[in-house]
Amino acid sequence: MKKIYILLSLLCINICLYAQNLNDSYLKYIEQYRSIAIRQMQKEGIPASIIMAQALLESSAGNSFLAVKANNHFGIKCTSDWNGPSIRKDDDKRNECFRKYSKVEDSFTDHSAFLKRDRYASLYKIPSTDYKNWARGLKAAGYATDSQYAEKLIRLIENYSLHTLDTGERGGRKHPFWHIRIRSCQLFGNTVSQKQRYPVRDNGQGRYFGKNSQNT
Repeated sequence: MKKIYILLSLLCINICLYAQNLNDSYLKYIEQYRSIAIRQMQKEGIPASIIMAQALLESSAGNSFLAVKANNHFGIKCTSDWNGPSIRKDDDKRNECFRKYSKVEDSFTDHSAFLKRDRYASLYKIPSTDYKNWARGLKAAGYATDSQYAEKLIRLIENYSLHTLDTGERGGRKHPFWHIRIRSCQLFGNTVSQKQRYPVRDNGQGRYFGKNSQNT
């Protein structure tokens, strides 16, 4: 009985620590935009997990300059064929041109259209459930200059169970911690307390340390 008690206590501690490491702003972002990601997957064949992970990473869960000022959640820059509104900010170079949208949904739609370019054609040969090779393919095709871009997408998908969105269900299968904010875990009278945390920055994986890096 004592061994069972210890094992259950350790499990409770691990659950608390895991929940504590999830970024609340990321959870809210997923809840808000997951239906759009699924809709784009069903329409365009891009895994919803990839769409959501890119949006989270590129927009810092909707908190980046481009997301706030231009509804640009994917860091997509202006191209020679772009005739829409734009906004400028420093990136790889100074004062670069980025696309600006009237609403967030337009950013998701344009992201899908952007991935129809020839340089990304090979991605559509990868099964929509293979998010790891989609992430690696995006990096190989030059979507981002960050050398860790694929790994960051994969970690986001796995940390937040975004692969469940790829089932095509409306809203995907809910992550066990998406709708429950755990403040403490109590087991047989022992409590592991958690402080409510609001990070200023994260490491691009929805964690509470480091710094996100956006490159497109």
